[in-house]
Amino acid sequence: MKGKVIIGIDLAGKPKNPTGWALWKNKKVETSLIHTNKEILDGIAHSDPTIIAIDAPFSLPKKGIRRMADREMIRRGYRVLPPCLPAMKTLTLRAMKLNKLMAKKGYQTIEVHPTSTRKALNMPLKDWRKIQTTLDTIGLEGDLKLRALKSHEIDAVTAALTAYLHMKNQAEAIGDAEEGYIIIPKKQDWRTLQI
Repeated sequence: MKGKVIIGIDLAGKPKNPTGWALWKNKKVETSLIHTNKEILDGIAHSDPTIIAIDAPFSLPKKGIRRMADREMIRRGYRVLPPCLPAMKTLTLRAMKLNKLMAKKGYQTIEVHPTSTRKALNMPLKDWRKIQTTLDTIGLEGDLKLRALKSHEIDAVTAALTAYLHMKNQAEAIGDAEEGYIIIPKKQDWRTLQI
């Protein structure tokens, strides 16, 4: 894992809203809020990541309002929103476009859901201060030691953490090849994580 760059993105449905960005390298995480597709793609090109984890659906269901991945996540107790809800559809279409552009350039991307990641790791779910403290406690360095991160930045760091665990074979893919997969960590307590 040494020297590998992981990017976590908490994607907003519309460019006018802030997208959380996290760049993870050697335990050090830099975070920011960005807006446009160009900012996202330029940031990726500049950092040459091994993997990019995005908090947004990569596909629409073939029929109905949920994909197999969404139904299975809900069955397991993870609360994901259907990609066909109006606000979610805007986000999904943006993610599909960006994902296609990233794939064309040869980047590996995974769909993640930070709240579900935190639930799988028995972390606080929505108390942002406690989540940031937890991320600090597991050994991450960088911006989260320097300032209070915004919620979108924390979700982006959580997305990057999911990718890190995925690369260490400590995550599973839920869904199917036809409609896509959501990557979540295998259930464990965050206190047992070795970063």
